[in-house]
Amino acid sequence: MNMTFNELRHIKDMLPPGSINRIAQGLHIPTDAVRNFFGGTHYESPSPFGIHIEKGPNGGFVHIEDTTILDCAKQILNDAKYQAQFN
Repeated sequence: MNMTFNELRHIKDMLPPGSINRIAQGLHIPTDAVRNFFGGTHYESPSPFGIHIEKGPNGGFVHIEDTTILDCAKQILNDAKYQAQFN
């Protein structure tokens, strides 16, 4: 899957508070690995797996080989949107 870095950051920025920890706990991976997936620079922590960032327009391009973290983030956004309908 390919997208711009800005699109990836937009998804991260829309996540409700605590979502990074929720994703990390659900996947049994370090929190910093999830942060790095979304463009964080916690280099002493595990590298973002399944993602390659190439510099360019709109923050650059991101090639995502493993969409597991992205899929979890999208599910959280969908759940939050669903919950908002009833509040």
